[in-house]
Amino acid sequence: MEIVHIVIALALVQFFIFGGLVGRARVKSGVKAPAIAGDPVFERYFRVHYNTLEQLAVFIPAILLFATYINTVAAAVLGLIFIIGRIVYFRAYIADPSRRGAGFGLTMLANSILLFGGLGGAAWSALGA
Repeated sequence: MEIVHIVIALALVQFFIFGGLVGRARVKSGVKAPAIAGDPVFERYFRVHYNTLEQLAVFIPAILLFATYINTVAAAVLGLIFIIGRIVYFRAYIADPSRRGAGFGLTMLANSILLFGGLGGAAWSALGA
C-alpha cells in the first residue's frame, strides 16, 4: 500500500506546485486578491488549479478503494496516469484552453477506472464473493 500512498503524495505535491504557480501568475498579472478575474493568463492558472482540486476529490478515495479491493500496483500505475494527465492538462490549458482535451481525457480515464473498479471490488467483497 506504500506505493499508493507515495502516488497520492505526489499528486498532492503537484497540486501544491500548481498553487504556487497560481500565486506567481497573480503577482505577474497584477490581479489583487481576492479577485480571480481580470487577466486571461492568470485565470488559466487559477482554473487548472481549481480543476485539479475537483479531480483530487474523486482521485484520492478512488485510488484507495481500488488499491484495497483490486490491486495495489495497478492502482499506483493508474495514479501515475492521473498525474501525467494533470501535467498534460496544465500545459495545454495554459497555452490554449481549447487544447485541454487530451489531459482531461487521461485524468478521467484514470479516475473512472479507479472509481468504478474500486466500487465494483467493494461491492464484490460485500457480497462475500
